[in-house]
Amino acid sequence: MQAFISASRVIDGSMKPGANDAHVVQNNRTLFLAKNDIAPEATTLLRLEYGGNDYCRYLSLDESCRGDGIIRESTVDVDALVVTQPHHALLLPLADCIGAVLHDPMTNTLMLSHLGRHNIEQMGGTKSVEYLVSKHEVDTANLRVWLSPAAGKNAYPLHAFNNKGLHEVAIEQLLSAGVSLTNIDVSTIDTTKDKDYFSHSEFLKGNRPTDGRFCVIAVMR
Repeated sequence: MQAFISASRVIDGSMKPGANDAHVVQNNRTLFLAKNDIAPEATTLLRLEYGGNDYCRYLSLDESCRGDGIIRESTVDVDALVVTQPHHALLLPLADCIGAVLHDPMTNTLMLSHLGRHNIEQMGGTKSVEYLVSKHEVDTANLRVWLSPAAGKNAYPLHAFNNKGLHEVAIEQLLSAGVSLTNIDVSTIDTTKDKDYFSHSEFLKGNRPTDGRFCVIAVMR
Protein backbone atom coordinates (compact mmCIF):
# COMPACT_ATOMS: atom_id res chain seq x y z
CA MET A 1 0.00 0.00 0.00
CA GLN A 2 1.02 3.57 -0.64
CA ALA A 3 0.84 6.43 1.84
CA PHE A 4 -1.31 9.35 0.74
CA ILE A 5 -0.43 12.66 2.42
CA SER A 6 -2.01 16.08 2.11
CA ALA A 7 -1.61 19.40 3.93
CA SER A 8 -4.36 22.00 4.08
CA ARG A 9 -3.83 25.72 3.49
CA VAL A 10 -5.35 28.94 4.76
CA ILE A 11 -7.89 28.81 1.94
CA ASP A 12 -9.22 25.56 3.49
CA GLY A 13 -9.90 27.31 6.80
CA SER A 14 -8.60 26.66 10.30
CA MET A 15 -8.47 23.04 11.43
CA LYS A 16 -8.49 23.46 15.21
CA PRO A 17 -10.97 25.10 17.62
CA GLY A 18 -9.78 27.72 20.04
CA ALA A 19 -9.69 31.09 18.37
CA ASN A 20 -12.03 29.53 15.83
CA ASP A 21 -15.64 28.37 16.22
CA ALA A 22 -15.86 24.61 16.76
CA HIS A 23 -18.68 24.16 14.25
CA VAL A 24 -16.77 26.09 11.60
CA VAL A 25 -13.66 23.99 12.24
CA GLN A 26 -15.65 20.77 12.02
CA ASN A 27 -17.04 21.88 8.68
CA ASN A 28 -13.55 22.84 7.45
CA ARG A 29 -12.20 19.41 8.37
CA THR A 30 -15.12 17.62 6.72
CA LEU A 31 -14.70 19.58 3.49
CA PHE A 32 -10.94 19.04 3.40
CA LEU A 33 -11.31 15.32 4.02
CA ALA A 34 -13.91 15.12 1.26
CA LYS A 35 -11.56 17.02 -1.04
CA ASN A 36 -9.13 14.15 -0.53
CA ASP A 37 -11.75 11.37 -0.79
CA ILE A 38 -11.58 10.55 2.93
CA ALA A 39 -14.64 9.98 5.11
CA PRO A 40 -14.78 11.67 8.55
CA GLU A 41 -15.93 8.42 10.12
CA ALA A 42 -12.76 6.75 8.82
CA THR A 43 -10.48 9.40 10.36
CA THR A 44 -8.87 9.77 13.77
CA LEU A 45 -7.73 13.09 15.20
CA LEU A 46 -4.28 13.37 16.73
CA ARG A 47 -5.08 15.62 19.68
CA LEU A 48 -2.20 17.13 21.64
CA GLU A 49 -2.01 17.98 25.33
CA TYR A 50 0.76 20.14 26.81
CA GLY A 51 -0.27 19.81 30.45
CA GLY A 52 2.25 17.14 31.45
CA ASN A 53 5.97 16.60 30.98
CA ASP A 54 6.01 13.64 28.58
CA TYR A 55 5.83 14.58 24.90
CA CYS A 56 6.71 11.20 23.42
CA ARG A 57 3.43 9.35 23.98
CA TYR A 58 2.47 7.04 21.14
CA LEU A 59 -0.60 4.92 20.48
CA SER A 60 -1.41 2.18 17.96
CA LEU A 61 -5.05 2.25 16.89
CA ASP A 62 -7.54 -0.46 16.04
CA GLU A 63 -10.67 -0.19 13.93
CA SER A 64 -12.79 1.01 16.87
CA CYS A 65 -10.83 4.26 16.88
CA ARG A 66 -12.08 5.38 13.48
CA GLY A 67 -13.91 8.67 13.85
CA ASP A 68 -12.37 9.49 17.24
CA GLY A 69 -12.05 13.27 17.60
CA ILE A 70 -13.71 13.86 14.24
CA ILE A 71 -17.32 12.68 14.48
CA ARG A 72 -17.21 12.33 18.28
CA GLU A 73 -15.13 13.64 21.17
CA SER A 74 -11.48 12.65 21.40
CA THR A 75 -10.72 9.93 23.92
CA VAL A 76 -6.90 10.18 24.00
CA ASP A 77 -4.18 12.82 24.13
CA VAL A 78 -0.95 11.58 22.55
CA ASP A 79 1.94 12.82 20.41
CA ALA A 80 1.70 10.24 17.62
CA LEU A 81 -0.79 7.73 16.26
CA VAL A 82 -0.15 4.52 14.33
CA VAL A 83 -2.47 2.58 12.02
CA THR A 84 -1.96 -0.71 10.21
CA GLN A 85 -5.17 -0.87 8.20
CA PRO A 86 -5.87 0.78 4.84
CA HIS A 87 -8.27 3.71 4.56
CA HIS A 88 -7.91 4.60 8.26
CA ALA A 89 -6.85 8.24 8.04
CA LEU A 90 -5.03 10.36 10.62
CA LEU A 91 -5.43 14.13 10.97
CA LEU A 92 -3.09 16.47 12.85
CA PRO A 93 -3.70 20.25 13.21
CA LEU A 94 -0.48 22.29 13.20
CA ALA A 95 0.64 25.84 13.94
CA ASP A 96 4.37 25.96 13.09
CA CYS A 97 5.53 22.50 14.16
CA ILE A 98 6.29 19.45 12.02
CA GLY A 99 3.80 16.76 11.16
CA ALA A 100 6.01 13.74 10.45
CA VAL A 101 4.54 10.88 8.44
CA LEU A 102 6.46 7.61 8.79
CA HIS A 103 5.44 4.76 6.49
CA ASP A 104 6.71 1.21 6.16
CA PRO A 105 5.24 -0.30 2.97
CA MET A 106 6.54 -3.75 3.88
CA THR A 107 4.53 -4.10 7.11
CA ASN A 108 1.79 -1.61 6.11
CA THR A 109 2.46 0.56 9.13
CA LEU A 110 1.72 4.28 9.14
CA MET A 111 2.57 6.79 11.90
CA LEU A 112 1.68 10.48 12.14
CA SER A 113 3.91 12.11 14.74
CA HIS A 114 3.90 15.66 16.09
CA LEU A 115 7.43 17.09 16.24
CA GLY A 116 7.47 20.50 17.88
CA ARG A 117 10.00 21.99 20.28
CA HIS A 118 8.74 20.00 23.26
CA ASN A 119 8.83 16.69 21.39
CA ILE A 120 12.18 17.30 19.74
CA GLU A 121 13.83 18.29 23.02
CA GLN A 122 12.83 14.81 24.24
CA MET A 123 14.25 13.18 21.07
CA GLY A 124 10.80 12.69 19.56
CA GLY A 125 12.16 12.00 16.09
CA THR A 126 14.29 9.14 17.33
CA LYS A 127 11.65 7.80 19.70
CA SER A 128 8.98 7.75 16.99
CA VAL A 129 11.13 5.37 14.96
CA GLU A 130 12.03 3.30 18.01
CA TYR A 131 8.34 2.83 18.79
CA LEU A 132 7.68 1.48 15.31
CA VAL A 133 10.65 -0.89 15.57
CA SER A 134 9.68 -2.23 19.00
CA LYS A 135 5.90 -2.37 18.63
CA HIS A 136 5.46 -3.14 14.93
CA GLU A 137 8.72 -4.89 13.99
CA VAL A 138 9.49 -2.22 11.40
CA ASP A 139 12.87 -2.37 9.68
CA THR A 140 14.28 1.17 9.53
CA ALA A 141 15.72 0.40 6.09
CA ASN A 142 12.15 0.33 4.77
CA LEU A 143 10.88 3.49 6.47
CA ARG A 144 9.84 6.41 4.30
CA VAL A 145 9.44 9.74 6.11
CA TRP A 146 7.80 12.99 5.06
CA LEU A 147 8.22 16.18 7.10
CA SER A 148 5.51 18.80 6.71
CA PRO A 149 5.80 22.57 6.27
CA ALA A 150 7.05 24.15 9.50
CA ALA A 151 8.61 27.31 10.92
CA GLY A 152 12.12 28.05 9.67
CA LYS A 153 15.06 28.46 12.00
CA ASN A 154 15.38 32.23 11.49
CA ALA A 155 11.97 32.83 13.04
CA TYR A 156 11.88 29.75 15.28
CA PRO A 157 15.39 28.68 16.39
CA LEU A 158 15.75 25.77 18.80
CA HIS A 159 17.94 27.16 21.54
CA ALA A 160 18.53 23.71 23.05
CA PHE A 161 20.15 22.66 19.75
CA ASN A 162 22.45 25.61 19.05
CA ASN A 163 19.66 27.51 17.28
CA LYS A 164 19.16 24.90 14.59
CA GLY A 165 15.77 24.67 12.89
CA LEU A 166 12.95 22.18 13.45
CA HIS A 167 13.54 20.35 10.17
CA GLU A 168 17.29 20.23 10.72
CA VAL A 169 17.07 18.63 14.17
CA ALA A 170 14.25 16.30 13.16
CA ILE A 171 16.37 14.93 10.33
CA GLU A 172 19.31 14.42 12.69
CA GLN A 173 17.12 12.44 15.08
CA LEU A 174 15.65 10.31 12.31
CA LEU A 175 19.12 9.53 10.99
CA SER A 176 20.32 8.57 14.47
CA ALA A 177 17.44 6.08 14.64
CA GLY A 178 18.57 4.39 11.44
CA VAL A 179 16.40 6.04 8.77
CA SER A 180 18.20 6.56 5.47
CA LEU A 181 18.62 10.17 4.35
CA THR A 182 17.43 9.19 0.87
CA ASN A 183 14.13 8.06 2.43
CA ILE A 184 13.41 11.42 4.10
CA ASP A 185 11.36 13.94 2.14
CA VAL A 186 11.34 17.42 3.65
CA SER A 187 8.93 20.20 2.74
CA THR A 188 10.68 23.39 1.71
CA ILE A 189 7.78 25.53 2.96
CA ASP A 190 8.48 27.88 5.88
CA THR A 191 5.15 28.61 7.55
CA THR A 192 6.45 31.90 8.95
CA LYS A 193 7.09 33.15 5.41
CA ASP A 194 4.46 31.46 3.26
CA LYS A 195 1.10 33.09 3.92
CA ASP A 196 -0.75 30.20 2.31
CA TYR A 197 -0.21 28.46 5.66
CA PHE A 198 -1.26 29.48 9.15
CA SER A 199 1.54 30.51 11.52
CA HIS A 200 0.66 30.92 15.18
CA SER A 201 4.03 32.46 16.01
CA GLU A 202 3.64 35.10 13.29
CA PHE A 203 0.12 35.86 14.50
CA LEU A 204 1.45 36.44 18.03
CA LYS A 205 4.05 38.83 16.61
CA GLY A 206 1.29 40.79 14.87
CA ASN A 207 2.43 39.75 11.40
CA ARG A 208 -0.74 37.82 10.50
CA PRO A 209 -4.30 39.19 10.69
CA THR A 210 -5.87 35.89 11.81
CA ASP A 211 -4.87 32.93 13.93
CA GLY A 212 -5.51 29.36 12.88
CA ARG A 213 -4.11 25.92 12.22
CA PHE A 214 -3.51 24.03 8.99
CA CYS A 215 -3.54 20.23 9.11
CA VAL A 216 -1.79 17.17 7.76
CA ILE A 217 -3.74 14.08 6.84
CA ALA A 218 -2.19 10.69 6.12
CA VAL A 219 -3.76 7.43 5.03
CA MET A 220 -2.68 4.15 3.40
CA ARG A 221 -4.38 3.22 0.15
